[in-house]
Amino acid sequence: MSNLPSGFKAYLIFVPENIRASETVLENIFAIPQDFNYLETDDIVVINPEKNSIKVAFRKNSQFNSILVTENCNNFCLMCSQPPRNINDRYLVNEILSMIPLISPTAAEIGITGGEPTLLGNDLVTMFKRFKNHLPRTAIHVLTNGRNFIDTQLVKNIAKVDHPDLMFGIPLYSDVPSIHDYVVQANNAYNETLKGIINLKSVNQKVEIRVVLHKQTYQRLPQLAEFITRNLLFVDHVALMGLEMMGFTKANLDSLWIDPINYQNELAQAVQILHRFGMNVSIYNHQLCLLDKTLWRFAKKSISDWKNEYMPECSECSIKDKCGGFFSSAHFKYSSHIKAIS
Repeated sequence: MSNLPSGFKAYLIFVPENIRASETVLENIFAIPQDFNYLETDDIVVINPEKNSIKVAFRKNSQFNSILVTENCNNFCLMCSQPPRNINDRYLVNEILSMIPLISPTAAEIGITGGEPTLLGNDLVTMFKRFKNHLPRTAIHVLTNGRNFIDTQLVKNIAKVDHPDLMFGIPLYSDVPSIHDYVVQANNAYNETLKGIINLKSVNQKVEIRVVLHKQTYQRLPQLAEFITRNLLFVDHVALMGLEMMGFTKANLDSLWIDPINYQNELAQAVQILHRFGMNVSIYNHQLCLLDKTLWRFAKKSISDWKNEYMPECSECSIKDKCGGFFSSAHFKYSSHIKAIS
């Protein structure tokens, strides 16, 4: 240990696989297994000596960094990939505020997720201020159900931060209120979400509408697209998204699963409607071999690198490098129509 540089509060060292990490720990020296050998300079980790645990909070060379700010939520979505927990996790606020100044200023984008981030109220506003002060060139993308933006004071406080690149990704699952409320398992959520979107746009905040496609949402997708073009033409982006086989999705699979090949007509119609009205529309979490070629230009590689995989059927595909692939959880269930394109 004598060759360690001085002046640091703590040190992380990798240990050989045949030595247990716990056997080599000294004061302020944390031995970690080879599982973490992907860590690089300027990555950020959170160490909990009491639990003998380490959590990777930020990776400098990843394009998909996101920060969980709370596990609490006021929705209970059928397909939630991060099932909410009613716990006191307010300590995360100070942890995140301490972490922000350590994040590399070269970070292109950071996601804020939950749970429901807006449950933090003005603590979330404080985070936005710190992001602006320390990372003014980093885009911040917040995943939120949008319901708490019916609070006009909260919206005004966010607008006062004047963050240069802040976007709110808000789900809208149908043009029919009862369908949206059923999917999110919350009464009056549809009305609150719509009011929240309108309130945000009234103070020039960027809004993305997100639609997860499954058995409960695909049939009225063209009608939803028409609703958006008539009533929400001012939003900045619309993302049409494939289902992730995580969390509540597995428990509710019978109510959710439809092979993506079977909603391609509805998807194509929706994209055409949105595009015809000049809206910025993207397709996330879909494989190119399932999409009509006219939709390929809308498909994005959107799955975080740490949970992005390809199936054996993809091994000989000539456009694999252009395809978004699968969530790693898709091994549980995926389309029976996946095929290599020659």
